[in-house]
Amino acid sequence: MATNTCRTAQLLLRNTYLRKRWSRSFCAQTKLSNAEIRKKRNAIFDEEKKRQLSLIRRIEKIQVEYVGPPDDCSLVMNRGLSTPFNCAMHIQELLMTRSALALVNGQPWDMHRPLEADCQVQFLHFRDEDPRILNDAFWRTCSFMLGHVMETAFKADVNVDLVSFPKPSVSSGSFVHDIKLSLHDWKPTTVELNCLSRIAYKLRLEDLKFERLEVDASVAERLFEDNLFKKSQVPQIAAKSDTGTKVTLYKMGEHIDMSRGPLISSTSHIGRFSVTAIHSVECPEHGQLQRVQGVALPTQVKMHHWAYDYIVKRAAQPNQAPLLSTYSLSQDQDVKEDAAEV
Repeated sequence: MATNTCRTAQLLLRNTYLRKRWSRSFCAQTKLSNAEIRKKRNAIFDEEKKRQLSLIRRIEKIQVEYVGPPDDCSLVMNRGLSTPFNCAMHIQELLMTRSALALVNGQPWDMHRPLEADCQVQFLHFRDEDPRILNDAFWRTCSFMLGHVMETAFKADVNVDLVSFPKPSVSSGSFVHDIKLSLHDWKPTTVELNCLSRIAYKLRLEDLKFERLEVDASVAERLFEDNLFKKSQVPQIAAKSDTGTKVTLYKMGEHIDMSRGPLISSTSHIGRFSVTAIHSVECPEHGQLQRVQGVALPTQVKMHHWAYDYIVKRAAQPNQAPLLSTYSLSQDQDVKEDAAEV
């Protein structure tokens, strides 16, 4: 009897050990690396884009009135397919290469966002007399790019979850992207910050377009199912859309994120780009996060190295932009939308 009891106990211990080992093995297999997650997101994005294009059964023409140099003109384009960038291609090469944002009937519009109806189009560049609209789009784009930098900079064993980036504020001195990094006590050196900066700077040479795609909330939840921060934001962002069910995505190369937009036309418009600091911040809802800060200049804007070094030092100071969890539904609509830039 004692022998049977002992044997039963040994079997129980062995089974418990095997279950724990299998569980650890299963978790290790199901936990995807950042590279695998990006590949998965791209597949879902491309599948949805292809599905939406397949819904266009008939090409309809629209009248586009262009206002600006070299001369005002009228263009006949394709509804739901032609973009402001396509319009610029038909007018002048200089207009195509320097324009970073469009105004469609006076409203900011992505250069690669299809036109939906007859409209008037203007183009914005960084040498305009009043660059405020374009500056906001530029800084929002740089925050978006910080997400790409942090997701691609580390080895596979370092987990990076993007959390959010707040409303662009040029007066704050830096653009921001909040992340959850598995290296909690990491304090980057100047050399490491320079390495991060080079990742973004090299994108300029690739001339990557910022592609916009509006999707249903269910698609966005599937796309961000590996990031609990992003997935939890989807219902709130969708509720603020015109239909109450849509989420706006942007894709640059293989990097995909949510943003209200608009973003600039291409990474070729990004000149100097510096990741200036990474500060630990305490979020009441999500615990300790890392706030990545940076500063950049468009390629069309030149600055003496002494002056640029000064703004880099200023951009390293802690940015006081609110964390995502500090926004509430009682705040005004603009702030609520900007709380979910991402």
